[in-house]
Amino acid sequence: MTEALRAFTALLDDAAVFPPGNLPLADAVTAHYGHRHSAYAELVGPLVLPAAALGGLAPLLEPGTAPLAVSVTLPGEPAAVSPAVAAAAALDTVTLAAVETPLAAGAGIGELLAALDAALPDSVTGYVEVPRDERGVTVLDALASSRYRAKFRTGGLVPQAHPSEAELARTLTGAVARGLAFKCTAGLHHAIRHTDGDLEQHGFLNVLLATEAALRGAAPEELAALLARRDAAVAGQVAGLGPGRLAAARASFTSFGTCSVTGPRDDLIRLGLLPTRAAA
Repeated sequence: MTEALRAFTALLDDAAVFPPGNLPLADAVTAHYGHRHSAYAELVGPLVLPAAALGGLAPLLEPGTAPLAVSVTLPGEPAAVSPAVAAAAALDTVTLAAVETPLAAGAGIGELLAALDAALPDSVTGYVEVPRDERGVTVLDALASSRYRAKFRTGGLVPQAHPSEAELARTLTGAVARGLAFKCTAGLHHAIRHTDGDLEQHGFLNVLLATEAALRGAAPEELAALLARRDAAVAGQVAGLGPGRLAAARASFTSFGTCSVTGPRDDLIRLGLLPTRAAA
């Protein structure tokens, strides 16, 4: 099982407190410790929390356990970076694994990156959410000249929050062409693309396949076709990549935030990419 899990190591960033999960902080922390002590622990990345939640974290931490790895989301203002890093550092049993920030309206990407440079230790990964508007190319270019990674929004609570296959294909092409590692956030509730009510949701395995295709120089149209696939053969294509190509794709597509860790895990089991005992 270790070999099977390795292909998806730290793929699932635990964003249980965010919509549509909206788990209370205490419940999210308890559940996260459960994931960390499970047979599928290798799948799970840090607990993703808004900076405002750090103040209520201390009484929820389990004494005598390994430090809790957290990724902190920020509102996008450069001035918010340093206080959040300091608040996480003040918690003895917490490890700040990452900081995730959008680019606030009116803020310059240079100013934001300078704030990250000033506040983030080398051990902390920084993600900047790339706007879906005309600022996107400028932000990607700036990130390519920095030590930070891109974050792409792949869904939300309304149809407009979900990029089309063509838009996401262009986004992935842009990141890969610049050698940028990235994570995704929102909307990747299942392994394979599907429709949920009026939401057209991307599949995380589709994104993985499209990333691999971009790495081998495929055109955006091929990526869009992979993102549009809705059949279980997607899982077979992922399995057929082999360890080397899959590892290269994962080096680019590092993880995605999910309000349910067990949902994606169950999809991987159902599709034969993880053994059933991974649910223990």
